[in-house]
Amino acid sequence: MIRKHTLDNGVRIVMEKIDYVKSASIGIWVNVGSNNENNETNGLSHFIEHMLFKGTKNRKANEIAEDIDNLGGQLNAFTSKECTCFYVKVLDENIEEAVDILSDMFFNSLFQQEEIDKEISVVIEEIKMYEDSPEDMVHDKLTELIFADSPMAYNILGTEENLKTFTTAKVVEYMKKNYSPYNTVIAVAGSFDEQSFIEMIEERFKDWHNEDVKHKDKEAEYKRSVLGINKDLEQLHMCIGNKTIGRHDPDYYPLLVLNNLFGGTMSSRIFQEVREKKGLVYSIYSFVSNYSNTGIFSIYAGMSYSQVEDALRTILKEMVSIKNGNITEEEFTRAKQQIKGNYILGLESTSSRMSSIGRRELLYDEIQYPEEIIESINSVKKEDVLRLANDLFDIDSLSITFTGNLSKNKDIEEKIYKVLGEKHEG
Repeated sequence: MIRKHTLDNGVRIVMEKIDYVKSASIGIWVNVGSNNENNETNGLSHFIEHMLFKGTKNRKANEIAEDIDNLGGQLNAFTSKECTCFYVKVLDENIEEAVDILSDMFFNSLFQQEEIDKEISVVIEEIKMYEDSPEDMVHDKLTELIFADSPMAYNILGTEENLKTFTTAKVVEYMKKNYSPYNTVIAVAGSFDEQSFIEMIEERFKDWHNEDVKHKDKEAEYKRSVLGINKDLEQLHMCIGNKTIGRHDPDYYPLLVLNNLFGGTMSSRIFQEVREKKGLVYSIYSFVSNYSNTGIFSIYAGMSYSQVEDALRTILKEMVSIKNGNITEEEFTRAKQQIKGNYILGLESTSSRMSSIGRRELLYDEIQYPEEIIESINSVKKEDVLRLANDLFDIDSLSITFTGNLSKNKDIEEKIYKVLGEKHEG
């Protein structure tokens, strides 16, 4: 049973009690991410996530780590385009201490300039690490192309130039402007006493007051782009994608089914055709990233420079094949079973249960039970998937990013445009 309680100041608490475990996972979810930023503040949401671990009025940075380790717990955080989450997993006997540590970090972090300057260097190294990963790079560049001229295009980590402008005042001002009780959810899943947990949160969060943050998404006009980035690499790394629907769209579950059967598993179309049958790539897969009102459908492939045309041609051929209605009942059923299996298996831990209910409440403002999600997956019809594929697999709308040694392979972009311009039959 999932229960919800709202404090007088607007903070929402969602709770799922699981009697057969001896642990609990607790998360503070805030509806603030890179989508809230502008050119001057890009990277601040993620930077604040880092800074909450760097010392409070009550604990030095090393004491935060030591206190969690003394409990035998796990403490971490992440930032996405739409939210930031600070979370902890502990034995059920240590819930109160865990809540105390989390709330201390959330409300009492010092944001000292000396620590900010050190953490700027750390995040710059994090940026460099991602830039050294060609797979991450082509994904990020595709996002920038598809969401051009809107905050959705921002890199979550920010830029080195921006990071060097961050100060105590800038961090505090951003939090005051964007962090609000009304856009914050506290989620817990596992073994705990519901009334005691509510009282713990009430005690620590009741005096927090701030205006409700009204954030309006800026939609960018999308047009096809092809972008190459020169890096000295042995392989060419390519990402192909199109703008798609948001998570609130009625076609959300048909989109998941389409993604699964097209490139989401080892039995999927492009894995079997491009990798297994033709041996054109080592790694290939598709995935969807859905946000409130928009999303991206992407295909990643890593290949030798000589295989670019054949690999891209085969991918596009499979797109056309599905648009033409060539989906067997077997692969359609298998895709739905895969999604259901992955979802249920993902709920086997208190951490994933906490994430599921916290994210759902924060981004959908609703409680949804696993049975309802399974029913939504079961109700997907083949015609829903085909209708969606007809728009999503419009070859004239596909954007492509690629990276590799373009100095030695100057004709890669020409080859890509050549294949895109061909007549494709599936």
